[in-house]
Amino acid sequence: MEKKEYPKVYRIIHWAIAISFLLLLITIFLRLTWMNKYNVAAIIQDYLNGTGQSLSQEELIDLAKRIRQPMWNWHIYIGYMLVGLFSIRFMLPPFGHMKFQNPLGKGLSAKVKFQKWTYIIFYLCVIASLTTGLIIEIGPKGLKKPMEEIHILGIYYLTAFIVIHLAGVLIAEFTDQKGIISRIISGSNNEKLKT
Repeated sequence: MEKKEYPKVYRIIHWAIAISFLLLLITIFLRLTWMNKYNVAAIIQDYLNGTGQSLSQEELIDLAKRIRQPMWNWHIYIGYMLVGLFSIRFMLPPFGHMKFQNPLGKGLSAKVKFQKWTYIIFYLCVIASLTTGLIIEIGPKGLKKPMEEIHILGIYYLTAFIVIHLAGVLIAEFTDQKGIISRIISGSNNEKLKT
């Protein structure tokens, strides 16, 4: 099988997007676990109980949201960064870089078609997530709630894509695409360096 080379622009965009998604997942994970508004509110209430003070549940939740807001702002900043990265990513194909996937090409194996369809579905989901995120932040307030409901679904496709992508890369590395990991990191094939 032909060994695909990854030019510098491809590698920079790939890793910038990968790191951004990882950071987004961290903010989501924190928001759903340790920094969950109910957990933070319970910690505040426990502290206040020891001082003889108390707040209503609404006040506790409001205070918890304020405490975790700086962390959540990073989710928003990274979202804006991803809008920029994906804009660049979608502008590159006309210049011969990062071509779009075409699963309908002739002579493609079932495996290659699956890979290409996976990327197309991933890109469509990313566009939906970025669009809903932008509407939540800068769109009409009346659309905020329905857009949040759609936006939240992003954690499922993103987690699934990461698992499928990593599994596919590892399978490729240990079967017919030896050196794929070193090529996406450094642009060169370690096998070439050994000779």
